[in-house]
Amino acid sequence: AKTYGEAVQMVLDAIKKARNGKFYNYRENQLGPDQLRQSAKSVEVFQTLGDEQKDYDILVVAAQFGIRHRGRSVRRAREVMLDNGNEFGLGAFAIGIMILTHPERLKNVDDLWIDCAGDEYAPDAGGDFSGAPYFGFHDGWVGFGTRWTGSADDSYGSVSAFIPQQ
Repeated sequence: AKTYGEAVQMVLDAIKKARNGKFYNYRENQLGPDQLRQSAKSVEVFQTLGDEQKDYDILVVAAQFGIRHRGRSVRRAREVMLDNGNEFGLGAFAIGIMILTHPERLKNVDDLWIDCAGDEYAPDAGGDFSGAPYFGFHDGWVGFGTRWTGSADDSYGSVSAFIPQQ
């Protein structure tokens, strides 16, 4: 894809297909570069991982699916990740692929919903990137939307990955 938002849309389309159409994108046609972007930390880490793991079709990275940051706002989870040094938030593209490769996730309303702490979202495309994407489960289908980074809820957890220690 030419842009990050286009790549995310491709993954969202694949989730919809894998879930037999049981998917809803609350941000349909709202994933342009003025609204959705990767955090600087995520861009930096994935560039490094790409350089280190060149000549492979996929990048391999240790990750957790949200339980580590359950109940924390995205903003707080990002602060904790910074303190840890080797941890960084994953975005909608990487998390969407994780959902595709782990179809057991988001099958029940009681499943932990997923904050995408590695992405930033500007709700009005005005430069205020105060939101972040999330994946949730609604009445039998997976949903993709955004919410304010300051919202903390025990039903959500930020997904993160870990940089290998040298």
